Amino acid sequence: MVMGSSRFSRRQTLAGIGALGAVAATAVQAQAAGAARRPNVVFILADDMGFGDLGVYGQTDYHTPNLDALAAAGARLTQAYANSAVCSASRFAIITGRYQYRLRGGLEEPIAGASDTIGLPPDHPTLPSLFRKAGYRTALFGKWHLGSLPHFGPTKSGYDTFFGNFGGAVDYFTHRPEANESKPEDLYENEVPVHKVGYYTELLGDRAVDYVARAPADQPFFLSLHFTAPHWPWEGPGDEATSRDLKDIFHYDGGNLATYARMVGALDAQIGRVVAALKARGIDDNTVIVFTSDNGGERFSKVWPFSGQKTELLEGGIRVPAIVVWPGHIPAGSICAQVAAGMDWLPTLLATIDAAPDPAFPSDGVNLLPGLIGQRAPFDRTLFWRYKANHQRAMRSGDWKYLKINDNEFLFNVVVDTRERANLATREPAVFARMKAQWDTWNKGMLPIRSDSYSHKVTSTHQADHYRPDNSKE
Repeated sequence: MVMGSSRFSRRQTLAGIGALGAVAATAVQAQAAGAARRPNVVFILADDMGFGDLGVYGQTDYHTPNLDALAAAGARLTQAYANSAVCSASRFAIITGRYQYRLRGGLEEPIAGASDTIGLPPDHPTLPSLFRKAGYRTALFGKWHLGSLPHFGPTKSGYDTFFGNFGGAVDYFTHRPEANESKPEDLYENEVPVHKVGYYTELLGDRAVDYVARAPADQPFFLSLHFTAPHWPWEGPGDEATSRDLKDIFHYDGGNLATYARMVGALDAQIGRVVAALKARGIDDNTVIVFTSDNGGERFSKVWPFSGQKTELLEGGIRVPAIVVWPGHIPAGSICAQVAAGMDWLPTLLATIDAAPDPAFPSDGVNLLPGLIGQRAPFDRTLFWRYKANHQRAMRSGDWKYLKINDNEFLFNVVVDTRERANLATREPAVFARMKAQWDTWNKGMLPIRSDSYSHKVTSTHQADHYRPDNSKE
């Protein structure tokens, strides 16, 4: 009996071990399945696109069928703002989820050239680094504009893969930052200079399509696709002759509405190719897509119904298009009236994967996801801006906007007065005084504007000037 009981006990033990193994295997499979269910994320950023440059936002002079289709598949934001009226400062806010004025590099509006101190500190948590920490593959194709090698760069700040330009602008055909054949191309594969032939918008589309096509099925990805379009130089896909004739890529004597339309059309076409690549892989229903711009439009952009443009804190310089698609979560064809800012994308996109910002670097943005999926009604936001040129200040609080340009101060209700024409500062003195005081209080918590802002002639190597987690001033 004892021997029989012993044999029965051994069989039980072996069965138990087998059961435990099955449970463990099931747990591993469940974990893998959970990872597979996490959405891919494609974050698409246009450069200098005006609020009204897309058909779905009121453009009637040309067509943007692919971006309009994205809006029809998800949510279109009607009160989305850029964190700055210029490129690099906005990009600091997007990638960190914080006011750019907390960072030394965010004071350079925009970063003017190579520097050993002005850039995104590699140890600062970023949108891609937080996704990578969560197990995602990460890639950036396109414009970086957050500091130069050897101290700064995409692969130092969370991206596994990079193909694109480090600076603010390149010619669409030569890929040079200047109209000078002696200047090298600003085109890199990770940190290695490369030479490519082709229209830059299309080259970026090619890389994104290839990345999606080759993405491993067992690991989600976070893809940043940062086009330089429709930023100057004013060159459409067939304008190689224009490129050869340029004396300066920042050409005041160039461009027109037709050229601008072709530049936006090329951008739209490449986005269509990326969406098609997602569908071809069968992963479009498990991919979050965001499209927006780094700031308001320039020369040929349509910013209606607003006034102002890039470099100005009038609505036209900071109001941007924004579209978010997440099948099965965000209702198709929905309109979101929530006031939003570029720094909101970090907490919002992290929320789609149940992740959160680094607690040591809390986001100044908010998670927009509950409003996008219909769980929360729009609520009042308080947002702040400043810009050194013309001593500009701005604040949005509810429907009110405080604006200062040089010595001129204004108070607008930007919901009913979209053109910012009726100055209510005298009629609403209490609101005006409150907002002006709030702006001053907020500004004291940011790094001060420096006398060398806009200058790249900085030789200091003090890394401590890059950022202060306690938000203290320099």
